[in-house]
Amino acid sequence: MKLKAKFNVVILAIFTVGLLVTAYLSHAILNANAHKGAVVRATLVMNAAAAMQAYTQTEVTPLLAPHMDEKFLPQSVAAYAAVEALNGMGGSDSDYIYKAAVLNPTNSRDKAFEWEADVVEEFRAKPDTARIVGVRPTTRGDSLYLARPITITDNACLACHGDPANAPKTLLTKYGPANGFGWKLNEIIGAQIVSVPLSGALEEARLAFVVFMGLLLVMFATFIIVLNAMLKNVVIRPATTMSEIADQVSKGDLEVPAFDVSGKDEMATLAGSFNRMRRSLEKAMRMLEK
Repeated sequence: MKLKAKFNVVILAIFTVGLLVTAYLSHAILNANAHKGAVVRATLVMNAAAAMQAYTQTEVTPLLAPHMDEKFLPQSVAAYAAVEALNGMGGSDSDYIYKAAVLNPTNSRDKAFEWEADVVEEFRAKPDTARIVGVRPTTRGDSLYLARPITITDNACLACHGDPANAPKTLLTKYGPANGFGWKLNEIIGAQIVSVPLSGALEEARLAFVVFMGLLLVMFATFIIVLNAMLKNVVIRPATTMSEIADQVSKGDLEVPAFDVSGKDEMATLAGSFNRMRRSLEKAMRMLEK
């Protein structure tokens, strides 16, 4: 195997290992950043929902309370206000979804789907869990969800959701006595769940990965071309020339031109030593001829 081939094999082996390690790490980091960004967006929506609920409870509910004897107004319910406001921001085509998923809700639209019920049951199994983050497939691609438990911590909630016999008549008139009752203090009855699109972020991460790896390949190809050119001009060509001159001299041809040396690098030093050795050899051969 020639010198250039040996260099290329070694460099290619090193680059292949480095490329595989870089590809693995960069892919993992980009995907992790995509997930982290989705969690940040979901957290912002969740915090917005909490702010809207707090505002509704302190500012809106007291204003509507005098009218509740005539007609039950769901706008007075903090969770209802948050769902209406947040889900109305992006329109019907929005992939950002907020839901107060409840196992036994008063309003049927808040009924937890199967996967949401699994999240609620996970909170019930581990009451100390503050939040759950997961990914699930949808018709529009992967979606990341962030969930927080809904726990009954205020006895005032039981006035409407405890014994249906004690519930406001306007509430029973609107929703009936079948659902949304029997809740207990400190019971986890559901979960606030925010879903945000993840497929777009993952696609951006994939594109960034392809561009990054493509640039690495271009840099490596450029490096190999430049290295081979330098290797040929600085090492291989001088070494080949010296080898040809040495071969001619060994056959008795003392008229072969001397090797032209220039520069101050190692090959120039070697060439200078080679020329001195050749002159000494020529002198010795001439002395033998005499």
